[in-house]
Amino acid sequence: MKHLHSGKVRDVYQDDNGDLLLVASDRVSVYDVTLPTEVPDKGKLLTQLSAWWFDQLSDTVPNHVISTTDVPEEWAGRAVRCKPLKMLQVECIARGYLAGLGLKEYEKQGTVSGVPLPPGLVEGSRLPEPIFTPTTKATEGHDEFITFDDVVAQEGHELAERLKALTLEIYTRGAARALESGIIIADTKLEFGLDTDGTLTLGDEVLTSDSSRFWPAEEWQPGRPQHAFDKQYVRDWSLTTGWDKTYPGPEMPADVVATTRNRYVEVYERITGKEWS
Repeated sequence: MKHLHSGKVRDVYQDDNGDLLLVASDRVSVYDVTLPTEVPDKGKLLTQLSAWWFDQLSDTVPNHVISTTDVPEEWAGRAVRCKPLKMLQVECIARGYLAGLGLKEYEKQGTVSGVPLPPGLVEGSRLPEPIFTPTTKATEGHDEFITFDDVVAQEGHELAERLKALTLEIYTRGAARALESGIIIADTKLEFGLDTDGTLTLGDEVLTSDSSRFWPAEEWQPGRPQHAFDKQYVRDWSLTTGWDKTYPGPEMPADVVATTRNRYVEVYERITGKEWS
């Protein structure tokens, strides 16, 4: 097994037949810094929720999954055997609600990634319709907002249109399904690549607590921060410590670790209908 890469949260290996193994650790990354404290079971929760969504969305777009069970025993539950893809250098983000960096850009310019939005929106507002707000895919530093025209210039018009349409379709389908369980998906980040035959394929993870904002629908109230079933809770906690968002990040106390894990477990159980054990 050849080790190819270690990211902020995932490690990538390749076996002798060319398959990739994507292994989700229990590391937590906020503001592009991996914190020194891990959250038990986080990698397994992300992997299992992602696998559930890949199955749910398999009729919408091909995905990179070969198997979630044919993996080495030490990585059982947290690894995915997948097809190698030529990953596109675009972070495909769909937003149905206003939050995070999208809110900040709206407050400055009235737009997000060049998409104009109506005046008077506040934190947590539902948008008139979901929007495609791509960003760069930075290997170092922070991702930056780009416009749809920038994606066209980078990837060509046909592929850019396909990325936009698929991103919005996946978000819309996922948001509707999650809402049946009382969960709002405010926004989500997707990554796509090309298979060896050029087929556009969904990779990485899909609709997880690391790649999405999950809010309890029964508590949703525009105009204030929302209760987060995702790593926004850790982001918010980190800002109370006086941390300057540079390496190294702060150690998470036991109660923050426990609350983070509990929120990841709850949203997994509510969305999938399965009990986490």
